This record gives sequence, C-alpha cells and structure tokens, in this order.
Amino acid sequence: MNNPHPIASSILSRRSGGILLHPSSLPGPWGIGDLGPEAYSFVDFLHATGQRLWEVLPMGPTGYGDSPYQGLSAFAGNPNLISPERLIEDGLLLLADLAGIHPFPEGSVDFGAVIPFKRAMLETTFKRFSAGARPDLLNALPAFRAEHAYWLEDYALFAALKSAHGGVQWLAWEDDLAQREPAAIRRAKESLRDEIEFQVFAQFIYSRQWSGLKKYANDRDVQIVGDIPIFVGHDSADVWVHQDLFYLDAKGRMTAVAGAAPDFFISTGQLWGNPLYRWDVLNARGYDWWIERFRAMFTQVDILRLDHFRGFVNYWEVAADAETAEHGHWAPGSGGDLFTVAAEKLGPLPLIAEDLGLITPDVHALRAELGFPGMKVLVEAFHGDADNIYLPHNYTHDFVVYPGTHDMQTVRGWWGNSSPEVQTNARLYMAVDGHDIAWDFIRLSLASVADMSIVQMQDLLDLDNSARMNTPGTTSGNWTWRYRREQLTPQIAERLALLTKIYGRNLPDVDDGRLSDK
Repeated sequence: MNNPHPIASSILSRRSGGILLHPSSLPGPWGIGDLGPEAYSFVDFLHATGQRLWEVLPMGPTGYGDSPYQGLSAFAGNPNLISPERLIEDGLLLLADLAGIHPFPEGSVDFGAVIPFKRAMLETTFKRFSAGARPDLLNALPAFRAEHAYWLEDYALFAALKSAHGGVQWLAWEDDLAQREPAAIRRAKESLRDEIEFQVFAQFIYSRQWSGLKKYANDRDVQIVGDIPIFVGHDSADVWVHQDLFYLDAKGRMTAVAGAAPDFFISTGQLWGNPLYRWDVLNARGYDWWIERFRAMFTQVDILRLDHFRGFVNYWEVAADAETAEHGHWAPGSGGDLFTVAAEKLGPLPLIAEDLGLITPDVHALRAELGFPGMKVLVEAFHGDADNIYLPHNYTHDFVVYPGTHDMQTVRGWWGNSSPEVQTNARLYMAVDGHDIAWDFIRLSLASVADMSIVQMQDLLDLDNSARMNTPGTTSGNWTWRYRREQLTPQIAERLALLTKIYGRNLPDVDDGRLSDK
C-alpha cells in the first residue's frame, strides 16, 4: 500500500481515548505519586474502562520551580518518581528503612519535604546495592550504561557538579568547569566519583521501574503518550555539554532567548528565557542531538506530544538582555527537514503536534504534510461564531481533542469564570443545562471525529480550579496537585467505560489506509 505520510506512524490514526495524568499526581503515602502500586492500579483502571492512552508530562529531573518543562536533562528520568515499594521488591530497601517518616499530605506534593526524603532513600538503596545486590541487578547496570552512553555519563557528572556547587546553575561554576576544559573535567570525574556513580545508579533504577510500568501498560493495550518540549532549559546538562548547538557567547551566556510574540492577550509578549538552537549547526551535523533525543524518548513512550510545534517553522527570538518580548522577531526553525531525517534514521514517527494558539497557515501546512495530528481544546470552542476551529463540527479525524489541558483552567473552573454569552453558546451547542459541564465536555470529546480523545484527570473528577496543575506566568503553587484514591469511584469508571464504548473508542483496529506504515 502506498503510504501518503511516510513520516508519521500509523499508531496515530487509531480511534482511542485516554487520560492525562502526570505520575506525580497519583495517590500514595510517600508525598508524591510514583511508579509503584498506584501507577499499576491506574493502568488497571485505564484498561477496565477501555482507555488506550495514558498521557504524561515531561518525565525528566526538575530544577528550580519544580516544572517538568524546565528539566535538568532532556534524556534523564526524575528520581523523585522512584517507588519505595518496587525497591523493597528488588531487595534494595527494607520497610525498616522507612520507619519514622513523617506523614506527607495526601492531596498535594510538598517538594521541599519530598526531595530530601527521596534522596535519603536512594542513598540507602545505593549503599545496599553496592554492598551486594542480586546478580541480575548487578549485571544489568553495565548494560544500561552502554545503552545510554550518549547522555548518561555527561548527565551524571553534571548532576554531581551541581550538587557539589549547592545547586547553582552551571554558569556560576568555575570558568574551567563551565567551559568544560578537559583537565577540569578529569579532575571533577575523579573527585566526584562516588556521586557520579550514585547518579548513574538513580537513573538505572528509574529506568528499570519505568520500563516495567510501560510494559505492564502495553500488555494491557494502553500506550504511553509522552511530552517533549521543543526548548530545553539553560541550566541543563544538554546545554552545558552541547554549548555549540545553542546561541551562547564564549562564557556560555545566552545571546538570544525564546519567547512568544505580543498578541491580543499579552501586549508585551512572553519572555520564556530558553536558549535557542543553532539550526544551521544541527543541520550540518545531521540533527544528531535531536535524533538521539527522539531515539531515547521512543524507548520510554509510545507516542510523543511535541510541544510548541510552530517553533519548528519559525520561533520568536528575543535579545537575552530584553526585559519583555515585544521587540523580538521571527526566525526560521528546522522546518520539515528535521523530521525527514529523523524518519530516515528511526522509522515513522509517532508524534502529536501541539499547534494551539495563533497558528499561521505555513504551520498547518507542515503538520499536514508530515501527517502528524494536531490538537483541539474544547474550553476554547465557545468564544465567537460557528467557524471557531475548536468546535467539533469543524474537526477532521487527524486531531487529538482535549476538554482542557494542564496549562488551563479545569472545565468546572472555566465554566464558573465564563461569561453568560459563552455559557449560553456551550449550552445551546451541546443541548445541556450546564449542571454537569465537565462530563458534558467529556462526552463531546469522545463523540467527536478526532482520532484521539484525552481527558485530564481533574475533569474526569469534575474538580474546580483548586485542582489546577499549572497557571502559566506564575512561579509558585504549580505542579503539586494529586488526587486521592477514593475520588476515582466505581461510578466514574462505569460512566467512562459506557461513553467510551458508545463512541467507539475501544473497537478493534481497522486499517483504513489513512496512515499505514506498510
């Protein structure tokens, strides 16, 4: 069969439903959701209700602000998600090691308490591993190091140096370390050998636990949808190691940063502050760093949501010393070239293009050319007229529809803050009175022609904005929400399963030829 979209994977055209829930938001006794029993129970819930997708946020180690979108590495996993129960099963932790732990809050993450607790737990585990772990675990570590050689040792050294410098950004380290002078790197590797080995071990354990959970999900016909931000943080192992790939001066300082152009809502634009790629250098090198990034991510997830897809067409460049983004300018990204090369190296790409906001025709054209589904969000649908692109009657199949996302109000919160005109539009469109608005949106999402429907857990639970995951532009109170086990009731499961079945999102696959890998 002729493949009309050789870049995109056929996995993207499967009619399916799923839930958006970051693992940190799972319940459990250890202060933060993790990769342990509650994660497996959640997979069982997905399977029982006919959901085929579990979407997560970026899974990397987080820095200041605890945002998964400002990670310390584009490759590494977050050790704070490691499960104590799984360590006990592996004989690396004892229940007695957890005795006397002060109870953590149930409905939120207190990062200030969780981070030192998880660090101490992993130190205990590392000592026990080093003293003599099971042969299968000891033998697996060298293989893990070899498989992840592209990034692992560099990340471990970066993390060790960051710890040795009290957590400050790498730009504030000694100049020879910041500039990675060979003699300084050799000395650091020698003096920090134990901490480097600890960091490698933490990544090994994280990978072991995540791989086990992913296999459990895949065995139950649940695919993991990951999230890959286009930009990385300046204070990351990636920028420190690959300074030539970014617009930096000789000292490693950014000369230009990413942002968002001024619009109707924010007249000065948004100053994100991420370093910008030197696409000319990446192109000359065959996009090697991006290829390795994709390769690593596709071992961890089944599908990737590509955040800020429009940035691959053009991005808003702002001078590094600017106080606002209003005087930036548009600069060209990689275009489709990156994805063509990646598909040649890795095969068809299971990517979702995040194309929300003010998107120009050339961005839509590239997404269509590549065959990646875009995104639709229902809380944006009821402003304006019948030609609003977020209204389901305007959809085509090649989209993922969400009632709302992690960066938005919950549906219940949005409803309470919407104007009478918007509420009237929504009631008339759905023929409802609005008393059950979150589930009205869930039904509308599942009923749409979009190939994929993904519902945020907060909306499944019909929660208000007190459960909001993130408020863009704010620096506190984000990323902390967790649900409690008793909130996910059998009634919710039955209701979700019924709607999923009614709207055909758990039917056997049918090859209609739209996106075939054959």
